[in-house]
Amino acid sequence: MKDLYEHMGFRGGGVITLVGAGGKTTLMFRLARELSAIDGPVLTTTTTKIYRPGPDDSPQVIVSASAEEVLARSSCILETSRHVTAGAGFLEEQGKLTGFEPEDIRQLRDAGLFKWILVEADGAAHRSLKAPADHEPVVPDCTRWLVVLVGLDAIGRPLDGRRVFRPEQYSRITGLAIGERVTEESAALAILHEQGMMKGCPAGAIRYVFFNKAEDPVARRTGRKTAEVLLDRAVGRLHAVFIGTARGDTRKTERIDFSGVDPCEQSEVSS
Repeated sequence: MKDLYEHMGFRGGGVITLVGAGGKTTLMFRLARELSAIDGPVLTTTTTKIYRPGPDDSPQVIVSASAEEVLARSSCILETSRHVTAGAGFLEEQGKLTGFEPEDIRQLRDAGLFKWILVEADGAAHRSLKAPADHEPVVPDCTRWLVVLVGLDAIGRPLDGRRVFRPEQYSRITGLAIGERVTEESAALAILHEQGMMKGCPAGAIRYVFFNKAEDPVARRTGRKTAEVLLDRAVGRLHAVFIGTARGDTRKTERIDFSGVDPCEQSEVSS
């Protein structure tokens, strides 16, 4: 059975940036475990904030605002471990690591110490869907893959703050009124809109959407229907859609490609 990273076509190393809502952290650490076991070394980090991971997700955590110090300490750690998580600071009252600036991510990548750098670049306050604020997401310009996450449990439910982060902004960019049913069409628009979840993606990056929480046939049908809307509207803007669960069996993760061209051979990001 393929690991999820293989199914998603991650190979050759680089920066994978995760945005959106509904499973970014879970997916990031799953990919980190797989890649570090087979194809490391791996750095997991953020340009926003993430909860400090426990040892099951990341055995080694570095807190330092200096990219140089992160690299120096990681060099020692990687003698015995293939996965490191780093944050610029730690908010003890929240239990969260704070993020690096995008230029720090470039510096960490350019050092060549890590084959893979996974970056959580968006916040969603545990909601399953979102529309970004003006300052979000914080996407490094050296991103090779951008993965937009959407939790399928928000589609078909009322547009409110229980499942959607920044529902008023979601309403503004989709035209859906607060309290109305979140439609597949509105979810697609929240991804593709110039002020939507793909905002700030580098022109040469490979762009994926991962519909998470596809835990039953109804959710899978919702994912496929939303993917069909994207297929109609996202010509040249997306490479593939995945429908599955960030924690689940890779064999149950459906992949829908938007072209027959291998996106990994086309990826060109700012050097």
